[in-house]
Amino acid sequence: MNKPAEKHLRELETRRKAPLATRTDLSAAATRDLAAAMNGILADVFALYLKTKNFHWHMSGPHFRDYHLLLDEQADQLYAMTDLIAERIRKVGGATLKSIGHIARMQRVLDNDADYVEPRDMLAELRDDNKACTAALREAHGVCDEYGDVASASLIEVWIDETERRTWFLFEAGRK
Repeated sequence: MNKPAEKHLRELETRRKAPLATRTDLSAAATRDLAAAMNGILADVFALYLKTKNFHWHMSGPHFRDYHLLLDEQADQLYAMTDLIAERIRKVGGATLKSIGHIARMQRVLDNDADYVEPRDMLAELRDDNKACTAALREAHGVCDEYGDVASASLIEVWIDETERRTWFLFEAGRK
């Protein structure tokens, strides 16, 4: 076998054995910072999804049906975000969250394990969590802007709009 072919085979073998490393034109610092920002968002979205489902499952009272359906719709929207966030992290060369424990270590959305929560308190808590999620998304957008990651920024802009809508609906539904 000639030298260039042998070199090519060695390079292929090295790539096959290399850890996950998506080829990207972003710098190592950009990959690190973007993956960190997006993994924080991913942890928060998973935590908010589970809290929303928890409140959906434990809703009660005279507005049960409306609140139950609202929270189910919002949970579906949150869950739909998770794969897009994780795939975006991989596309920029980063590694994603790997477990429930990893999510728990990174999430900023607080859990609610109370035996009973009043429906209006559920709506208020989710409203505040979504509002905080909007702020975190804006922060992540800033990281994207810093490194010229327009694809992630574009997705984040849509998620900000969706999160603001969830916040608005929760606010209006929780008014007296």
